[in-house]
Amino acid sequence: MTPYSLARSLPRPFDEVLAQTRTALAAEGFGVPTEMDTQAIFKAKLGQDSERRIILGACLPAVAFEAMQAEPELAVLLPCNVVVREVAGGTEVTAVKPTRLFTLTAKVDPAHAEVVEARLEAVLERLG
Repeated sequence: MTPYSLARSLPRPFDEVLAQTRTALAAEGFGVPTEMDTQAIFKAKLGQDSERRIILGACLPAVAFEAMQAEPELAVLLPCNVVVREVAGGTEVTAVKPTRLFTLTAKVDPAHAEVVEARLEAVLERLG
């Protein structure tokens, strides 16, 4: 884990954890408007093999709407990325720490970031 991320390592297969992550995000009120399969992109665009990794762009619409009302430019920091990555012995799920990310703005109430971060922590707890 880094100062800007939350993380959970799980001794379970990638596909299982990816499905569970999607379910946990939905249970915590997140939508996933964006998704990126880095393994497929690197293979197609660079001809390079890489580990399995899916980046899910998670969004709490009500919080995002309110925050962007205070600072429209905040949209460049959204959505919050949740990464599911295959590692030796299982799968790792990491998420951005909104409380760190939102230090880049002075106009948005820090409570917004705290709400999102608490929900992302709950997602990781649901995974086990």
